[in-house]
Amino acid sequence: MFRFSRLMYSVFFILFFSFVSCKNTHRFNNQELVTDVSQMNDKVKSNIEDIIAAAANGERLQDSTPLLYFSTLKFLYGQNQSEGFWSSQQKWTQNAATLLNFIDTAAMNGLYKEDYHYEKIKQLKNLLETDSIKKRDAVLWANADVLFSDAFTGLLKDLKQGRLVVDSSSYKNDTAKYRTFFNAYFKKFKNGQSLTDILTAVQPQHKEYKILKTALKIFTSGMDSAIYTYITYPYKDSMLFIKSFKKRLLEEGIDVAVNADSNQLKTLVKKYQSDNRLVADGKIGNSVVKKLNLTDRQKFNIIAITLDKYKMLPEIMPQKYIWVNLPSFYLKVWSADTVVFESKIICGKPATPTPHITSAINNMVLNPTWTVPNSIIKKDMLPGLKKNSAYLERKGLYLLNGKGEHINASSINWAKYTKGIPFLIQQGSGDDNALGVIKFNFENPYSVYLHDTNQRYLFKNSVRSLSHGCVRVQEWQKLSNFIVRNDSANWKKNEIMPYNTDSITSWIAQKQKHNVKIKNKIPLFIRYFSCETVNGTIKFYDDIYSEDKALKQQFFAAK
Repeated sequence: MFRFSRLMYSVFFILFFSFVSCKNTHRFNNQELVTDVSQMNDKVKSNIEDIIAAAANGERLQDSTPLLYFSTLKFLYGQNQSEGFWSSQQKWTQNAATLLNFIDTAAMNGLYKEDYHYEKIKQLKNLLETDSIKKRDAVLWANADVLFSDAFTGLLKDLKQGRLVVDSSSYKNDTAKYRTFFNAYFKKFKNGQSLTDILTAVQPQHKEYKILKTALKIFTSGMDSAIYTYITYPYKDSMLFIKSFKKRLLEEGIDVAVNADSNQLKTLVKKYQSDNRLVADGKIGNSVVKKLNLTDRQKFNIIAITLDKYKMLPEIMPQKYIWVNLPSFYLKVWSADTVVFESKIICGKPATPTPHITSAINNMVLNPTWTVPNSIIKKDMLPGLKKNSAYLERKGLYLLNGKGEHINASSINWAKYTKGIPFLIQQGSGDDNALGVIKFNFENPYSVYLHDTNQRYLFKNSVRSLSHGCVRVQEWQKLSNFIVRNDSANWKKNEIMPYNTDSITSWIAQKQKHNVKIKNKIPLFIRYFSCETVNGTIKFYDDIYSEDKALKQQFFAAK
């Protein structure tokens, strides 16, 4: 009896949920044909209410299309009394055509049209325009309206905030943004504002962003969207590597036999290198693989990521600021939307990358001493001291105790230290100092700063990711002069400015140590942008820290 009851109970549950499921699906699959056109808007409104209510219970649209911004849509349609946004009396609004066209050309904005229901809303729009029966179906009009709204909501979010944010920080999950951001823009187009103007205005107004977008339009017009073999390098399986390399050469239009030997392959590689302005040594190295992997699709991904990084900057940039772009190995000083000057830089190695920083330069140290960071002591100097207590002396460094007193390194038993030392290691000021003759300080939690260097010859290198994390500046004198001239504007007429460009030059020449406090701080942005527009053409930089590769895997894995 007990077993029979449990069986009957299970059967009842299965039948009940099947009935509920069928009922809900039946509602979505039903047509609601309207014979009187004047009643269509009310019928669409009723069906939109049903769709939102069903979606609240976890259901999808009739074709299983998920609503990506359901919570936002629930609020927006609630504010609009569930009335449709994109059609009226069986006719599409002009905004519907504008939105579909914008999505179709989404690539020109660094977006992927498949993220905005493109094929589905295109199909629905065409169906409701050409099929006389479907055109009278209020259910289809309601479904189409919700999908159009979902797409528009996604565009607003992606054009304003970008896609490089975790869900917890996304506008789509910020209820405050429903009213202040999404609803405000829905009202604008509902009240007659051009949808094109809205989607343009919501984007960053940064000069470089606009220039990159202009160049992107040209790039996309001739972009090769084909998917090519990706070559993994460095590799673990040499046979698999050569196989994928040969396949990629064939895709490139290079005739390579499957059984080509090493000499034949070397000849083909030399020609490829020569044709692409690479060192023609015939070696299948990093430069060749990198060039083959940098397809148009990959370039587009880099551009898309870079455009989104602009969206993470302040809406209005300062009138004057210092911009350090790590992959380009350059610093630019901006004033009134113009580059005053630029300088080569040296940034952190991949093992010790320079972090992203937003701060402001607040002082300059002339003829600084260098206190060696603990990370460098542990990794480089402690092993050296264990081998030879004269290690510091040979490097021009000295040892200090907690009181600032000099200690003889030979008096210490270095073998007992493994994770660090209870001393400071410093380098005196002067031309041989690792910081050079000037250091530019700014608040940050990483103990990073801009500075000169005693290894100025390294600026000749094309790849300049060589430091322990700080940024070395080739044109340090131009930078200091700009800071001083800018600072002078903040001093009142009756105040005597304690320094000027001449005094700083003199102090450096005389090897005097000075700490120059900056009254008018200069904003500083250290960023990682793997492409930018140079003379109308998009220039791509090496992903030195594999940051963009990681972002693509996290946010655009299927692109």
